[in-house]
Amino acid sequence: MTARPNRRRFLFLSAAAGLAGCGNIPSGPNATVEAATRAAYAHDGPPALTLYTMISNRSNAGAHTSLMINASQRVVFDPAGSVRFAAVPEINDVLYGITPPLAEAFASAHARVTYHVRIQTLEVPADVAEKALQLAQQSGPVSKGGCTSSTVGILRQLQGFEGLKPTMFPNKLAEQFARYPLVEDRRLFEDDEDDKAIAIARFEGRAP
Repeated sequence: MTARPNRRRFLFLSAAAGLAGCGNIPSGPNATVEAATRAAYAHDGPPALTLYTMISNRSNAGAHTSLMINASQRVVFDPAGSVRFAAVPEINDVLYGITPPLAEAFASAHARVTYHVRIQTLEVPADVAEKALQLAQQSGPVSKGGCTSSTVGILRQLQGFEGLKPTMFPNKLAEQFARYPLVEDRRLFEDDEDDKAIAIARFEGRAP
């Protein structure tokens, strides 16, 4: 009679372990609005949403979800994330001033010997991108384990994305996102040490 409850407990613990990549390190203190405004970067590419999914190279389990939004300015919504750069202002899990080098560095910091990054980009109408930006600015900060649920919560409020199903699992969201026509889907593999801080230090010129 006790086997079924124990199995449910095991499944719950397995799910929690699969989400452990979301928010192992608390976000730092918020920047000022003035700092975020000064850092704002308007990318000349088309309005777009880029879904980042960090995936274990050992188990293929999803570990984290982030969303880059190219609207009137380009930001990364990194809910409960831990990749932060000294020159990038953060307010409630939104990273400002995402220039091309910083966008590349953000993805590269997550890709290492133990994880790779699935990068899915979809062009959207300008008003959809702008609404995504506004929703991201209103959503944070996000608690541990909430990276995927908060991201899909934003997407489901956008025109054309209402059919996405709520989920807490990064790979499940990536699979749904992949069904949209014209999604550019690629994966980034690197063999850096299993320490994101090293990649960040190298980008910032602090590492030997």
